[in-house]
Amino acid sequence: MKDVFARRFTELEADFNKIPYYDSGFTGKYVSNGLWQKWATSSQNLIIAVFGESSPHYKNFESVYSKCDGSETKVKSLNAIFLSAKEDFEGGYVFDVDLRVSGEVFGDFVSLARQCLSEGNKDVAAVLACAALEDALKRFAISNDLDASDKTMQEVVSSLKSAGLVAGAQKTLLDAMPRVRNLAMHANWDKISEPDVNSVIGFVEQFLLSKFSPR
Repeated sequence: MKDVFARRFTELEADFNKIPYYDSGFTGKYVSNGLWQKWATSSQNLIIAVFGESSPHYKNFESVYSKCDGSETKVKSLNAIFLSAKEDFEGGYVFDVDLRVSGEVFGDFVSLARQCLSEGNKDVAAVLACAALEDALKRFAISNDLDASDKTMQEVVSSLKSAGLVAGAQKTLLDAMPRVRNLAMHANWDKISEPDVNSVIGFVEQFLLSKFSPR
């Protein structure tokens, strides 16, 4: 995902440099509407994908975009904000993009798991919640330079605990998660209760909020 975003930043920077300016003769130079709006829309889409709607990069870009009339000054102001976003992204001064995007996906899984549980589909909810949990733990471990790609969930949990990446109540709750995961993945449905599934869903929700959200 980072490589895709990095490539798109480079492409849009090059696209901006190709935009032609015209001299109005009275009010200075300007850019044709279709040209600057095409670039600005793609840039706005990229910034929100990388930084989120609450970021200063997005808010500032949106503010200038809403007032842009195609004049050279305002179009170049948009580009200045875009370049600032590009520099912060390339410099690593942004929350881990892979984690944020993954968190959004896992959040959908958790929402679906909660819905299934409310409809009486405990077993389906257990599989969804446990799959989201295991993948989230592995991605979080890998983002912190831990070897987790071919590890069991228990091994990943142990690695996270040893590295001090989970602590307190979260650490205590996490100890019980591998058991529920193993039961769900081996279809031992009679050994999994609704409270078990609720505990996994609740844990994943808190884990996503604490580890996969912008700080």
